[in-house]
Amino acid sequence: MILDLFRLDGKVAIVTAAGRGIGARIATAFAEVGADVVIGARTEEQLREVADQVEALGRRAVVVPGDLSTREAMGTLVDTAISELGRIDIVVNNAGGSMPQPFMDTTEKAFDHALRWNVTTAFNLSQLAVPHLLEQGGGSILNITSVAGSFADRGFTAYGTAKGALMKLTRHMAQDLAPKIRVNSVSPGSIATSALDMVLQMPELEQAMIDGTPLGRLGTVDDIAAAAVFLSSEAGSYVTGRDIRVDGGIEGSNLEMGIPDL
Repeated sequence: MILDLFRLDGKVAIVTAAGRGIGARIATAFAEVGADVVIGARTEEQLREVADQVEALGRRAVVVPGDLSTREAMGTLVDTAISELGRIDIVVNNAGGSMPQPFMDTTEKAFDHALRWNVTTAFNLSQLAVPHLLEQGGGSILNITSVAGSFADRGFTAYGTAKGALMKLTRHMAQDLAPKIRVNSVSPGSIATSALDMVLQMPELEQAMIDGTPLGRLGTVDDIAAAAVFLSSEAGSYVTGRDIRVDGGIEGSNLEMGIPDL
């Protein structure tokens, strides 16, 4: 049965920034198709809520609260996965983000932080997890990027550059880790999560984003989770080094940032 290819029975996945939004939904989606999960984020209360959802599905969830910006914290995620669940098969690098800013207002610190938070975190966790993936004969690494890494627009100097770098990292890792480990990315467009709260609280801005999206709606966390399941399962076994854009068809920013000429 073709649906059997999407199962993750007996697998263990690490998902970062899994306390809410995309990361939380990927974790519960993995549980729905049979995986146990190790979930990390800053806020323990949010992680506990996600863990309860996973356990209600009959799967195991291990909560690892903490600041994921350091290599040491990523090491804790890996060590906990091995000590508590005995293996690692899938890594989802979902930690990231950065607020749009005009180029001349973007500080060196903000630029460095965007690169570290979006790219270095993925490098660290992946590198630490790879020996354990190899112990299982291989596995899958999935980086959550953004369509901002593919287009150029005002306000995205730090965030867009970081996500573009993460997409490039994905391609290089796929070559280095083939044939045993597949590495892919998903580029979300405008997804209705708490990250868009400021926009979603203003109906005119929300409508502007919808109007600027060819499919005529904002994305949902289910849209991203479905792609994550595909790429992390046997259904995606002949896919590596690729970015799947789940973006409603947009070719650039679907919201005018209002940044004036210099």
